[in-house]
Amino acid sequence: MIEINLIPNVKRELLKTRAMRNRVISVSFLIGGASIAAVVVLAVILGGQIAAEAVQNSGIKDRNDKLMSVEDLNKVVTIQNQLSKINEQHAGKKINSRVFDVVSAVNPVAPNNVSFSNIKISPESKTITLEGSAVNGYSALETLKKTILSTKIRTTDGDKTSEVELTKDIKDGDTSFGENSEGKKVLQFSFSFEYTEQLLAPAPNGTVSVITPTTKIDMTDSRQGIPDSLFKSNSVKQEKNNGSR
Repeated sequence: MIEINLIPNVKRELLKTRAMRNRVISVSFLIGGASIAAVVVLAVILGGQIAAEAVQNSGIKDRNDKLMSVEDLNKVVTIQNQLSKINEQHAGKKINSRVFDVVSAVNPVAPNNVSFSNIKISPESKTITLEGSAVNGYSALETLKKTILSTKIRTTDGDKTSEVELTKDIKDGDTSFGENSEGKKVLQFSFSFEYTEQLLAPAPNGTVSVITPTTKIDMTDSRQGIPDSLFKSNSVKQEKNNGSR
């Protein structure tokens, strides 16, 4: 069988070139159309953002105008700022009433029990000053001091428990003999000690206990349970002795 090629090589190359040109043109049109579509989409998005920003700016201006029209605005803002800090201050406030529980817990049992006439708390130096009288004299005073030095503060929060000493040292004050309201001879005393920070620290989700060698008390925020006999008026001084027996 005989085949005759009726298309010269030159014409065949021309047809291939035209086909390639048509494909390139088609692809170019597709890319150009996609680019135009992307530009249109971006323009729509940008226009939407500009419109939304304009609406927000208008709303801010309206609210600002209403706010500026409030009478005594500075006072209102100051009060709101103070109110916003109430919860924060309440959460961090010291529980000074726990001192009554400590005083009750460290008071020795008879005959070495004492009566307190004055209790002072100094938050700046973290010290407690106790003034009182003891019928059993120096024996009762020394028992009280040793009890305080042996007392611990335990904080329990869920499964976590920490325990620290109430104080590490006691600073002696004045001591003197006098008469109480019943005419009995008593030893008047005063001393101070630096308390641990855990004593008055808030424990919203836990408990704080004072532990002495003989007692354990879960401390409350009030003076409930404190016997009136724990507090007595000052005795009449008869003689003064600043040393220890």
